[in-house]
Amino acid sequence: MTIAYRAADLDANDLEESLLAPPSATPLSGDITVRSRGEFVSEDGRIASGTWETETGKSRWEFLTKGEIIYVLSGKMTVQRDGGDEVLLSAGDTAYFPIGWTGTWTVHERLRKVFVVYNA
Repeated sequence: MTIAYRAADLDANDLEESLLAPPSATPLSGDITVRSRGEFVSEDGRIASGTWETETGKSRWEFLTKGEIIYVLSGKMTVQRDGGDEVLLSAGDTAYFPIGWTGTWTVHERLRKVFVVYNA
């Protein structure tokens, strides 16, 4: 199987809209609108991939039972692992959030990413 698409070119209307909420993350700055589209889920359900977009805001993330790898297509955000330094991510950056990562994401500009989530 080969799945090919241009995530950067998807129209926002091609993504399903919802509010950011647990268990993925907890908004810290009021409601945060997110949009997503899943493209792949492994047969055993342990790996999923797709496109995700979020409006600005601050949220708390806890990757206790899963990890995530992202590639930022557009926008800017600062991530800060609990007890760690802030890291600015923008278009073209890749970031890894291993199982056990906890901290905050502050989105400064509407952000779109390609994600791969994996479960332990």
